[in-house]
Amino acid sequence: MSQGSRSIQTWDVRSSALARNTHNLIRDIVENLQVEPNPNKPMIALSVGDPTTFGNLNPPEQVLQAVRESLEWHTSRGYGPAKGHQEARIAVAEYCAHQGEVCPDDVILCSGCSHAIELAITVLADSGQNVLMPRPGFMIYKTLGEGLGIRIKFYNLLPDQQWKVDLEDLESQIDDDTAAIVIINPSNPCGSVFNKEHLCEILEVASRNHVPIIADEIYEHFVFSNNEFHSISSLSKDVPILTCGGLTKRFLVPGWRIGWLIIHDRQNILEKEVRKGLSNLSNRILGPSTLIQRALPTILKNTPQSFFDDVLLFIENQAKLAYEELRRAPGLRPIMPQGAMYMMIEIKMAMFPKFKNELKFVERLVSEQSVFCLPGQCFEYPNFMRIVLTVPEAILREACHRIIVFCNEHIIRREKLVDIENDTTVLPDQVIHENCVIQT
Repeated sequence: MSQGSRSIQTWDVRSSALARNTHNLIRDIVENLQVEPNPNKPMIALSVGDPTTFGNLNPPEQVLQAVRESLEWHTSRGYGPAKGHQEARIAVAEYCAHQGEVCPDDVILCSGCSHAIELAITVLADSGQNVLMPRPGFMIYKTLGEGLGIRIKFYNLLPDQQWKVDLEDLESQIDDDTAAIVIINPSNPCGSVFNKEHLCEILEVASRNHVPIIADEIYEHFVFSNNEFHSISSLSKDVPILTCGGLTKRFLVPGWRIGWLIIHDRQNILEKEVRKGLSNLSNRILGPSTLIQRALPTILKNTPQSFFDDVLLFIENQAKLAYEELRRAPGLRPIMPQGAMYMMIEIKMAMFPKFKNELKFVERLVSEQSVFCLPGQCFEYPNFMRIVLTVPEAILREACHRIIVFCNEHIIRREKLVDIENDTTVLPDQVIHENCVIQT
């Protein structure tokens, strides 16, 4: 038998550069926690952004029935077009009319919103280029980009201004290699909702620098009282926008993996290459689940508004509950969200000098109180933690109570204190209480 020309004489099978460079920051942090919960207290996970986890939030009967019917159709069992079935794309185009004029050819169906994000990043950026994303922000962008050699740069959000974009910082991050700006609105992890004026300010920065936008709107319409959702694409005159959305959060079916990417391009800037590029990329997985695609027109048209209203009211009430309760926790500063399903909470680390950082704070909270919050490191934002608001009310109350107990047990209250950040002295006749120093 003849031998080939391969010179390697031993087994040496290695992973690709893509595999080696792909890291999920949240999973890396969570899976490496070196701590066990308190065996005397049931574990409460305020960390998982899956609204179905506790079983208290479920899709309406109309959504379930649509899938039951799809199951019986022979057309829901075979392969579909790579960009999705035409009927499903028509339904998405109609559902997303609030984003501006949308036709079915502008819609690509994806395997969840994360797949839509991957398409958007991959079609716009090459290795060596950079994509700007918010800090704090959802780190799937870093996971997807860095594996491809795309650099992720961060622009800051302003916690004292309801997490608005620091426009000056955003513009300062743009350079000749910037391929796209990511806007997450409503925000994960902050729960912010940008008003029309602020969205226009963001568009002005993008237009002035000729940078397209990736709009992550998986939480579209997920806004609380006295706030209003505006799709950034509906306000753009010239900036091309790739909008990512899906059923995941609003319809409470994350495991069904149906998302979409919508092309908004009023000046035909993307016509030359990007549309074709998206079509090419969609052939990599040949479309999402046909079963759910066939049910999609019915889901989008028949889900009653009362369902959305009830879910949103519940989560808003949970936000109010958590905000009022955690304001009582010494050393914490919760920031009331305007939408989505999350709340960011500042940890005044100078008041907890026994903990090196917020990760150690969170680890000890797990070991003593069996409450798990995501540390700010998961979002490139130290000294904060994120909680989810979709848990049942009784569980959220119990979690807040345990957090308050934990803070009271670990905060430095009396005697001479040194402010670690400012290196100033707090006098012995003062105590720290509810995020401020007050006279006793």
